[in-house]
Amino acid sequence: MLPAAALGQAQGAQAPVQPPLLSLLYRGTLSGCNYDCAYCPFAKRRDSRATLARDALEVARFVAWVGTQERPISVLFTPWGEGMIRRHYRDAITALSGMAHVRQVAIQTNLSGPLAWLEQADKRKVGLWCTYHPSQVRMERFVERCERLERMGVHFSVGMVAMREHFDAIRALRAALPQQHYLWLNAYDRRGPAYYQPEDLAWLDAMDPWFGYSRNPEMSHGKACRAGSEALSVDGDGEVQRCHFVPQRLGNLYADRLDDMLVEKPCSRLRKCDCYIGYVHRQDLPFYDDFGAGVLARIPLHLMPVRG
Repeated sequence: MLPAAALGQAQGAQAPVQPPLLSLLYRGTLSGCNYDCAYCPFAKRRDSRATLARDALEVARFVAWVGTQERPISVLFTPWGEGMIRRHYRDAITALSGMAHVRQVAIQTNLSGPLAWLEQADKRKVGLWCTYHPSQVRMERFVERCERLERMGVHFSVGMVAMREHFDAIRALRAALPQQHYLWLNAYDRRGPAYYQPEDLAWLDAMDPWFGYSRNPEMSHGKACRAGSEALSVDGDGEVQRCHFVPQRLGNLYADRLDDMLVEKPCSRLRKCDCYIGYVHRQDLPFYDDFGAGVLARIPLHLMPVRG
């Protein structure tokens, strides 16, 4: 049996407990997009040079801050516009993927931007959340770019807004992708709850096992959620909220202590949460278990590599 002094030394030599993984959902000033989707309020919006310069400075500041941290971090860029056509987002993803404490860096994209730069990133950590817009790009072109990502070894998800006029495109995209590749679907509900017929719902639910959480979300108010304790929303100025849909200021990433902002509370949103980047963090829903390391990029666990 060790003497008390030696026991104390042995206990003192234990490595400190690492803080839990923190997910940061970043949305800066960028709002311009090169697509013109009828259902998007930011379609074909063009950012001025001044706006793009400001956004680039904001993104660089955010990346530099992440680089100063020691806790494990994952990042999802959720720009209003299209980020991957802008070099400063591509550079940010490359830089973040090279940081030892960053577990994953993902971005929502229409997949219209350059792809060769991904060879410079740590592709084990990069996740692309790719949306196919039938009115904006030929399916053959979109599928070719997905196939290129496959050959490059980049992890990505593919999905669509499930508009009735796009059902044939959903079928065609499903047939064009590898059978084991998950195709996510977002409900289109601006025409009311009767927009989908019962036979539509049976087909869509079979196509995407998690579609129901988008088309018929349960009330979030009062439910346990990781937003605010394990996930935060950050804007270009560093202002921090619990999530994109709960405008409760917690502090500033660059001026306040991070640990002081992390508080576990039930969801305070009075309306239903029907967006993946919101409801994915609810503790009563299966996404952290089903998607694991791919949760921010919407990639199911069985498509993500096992990291040693």
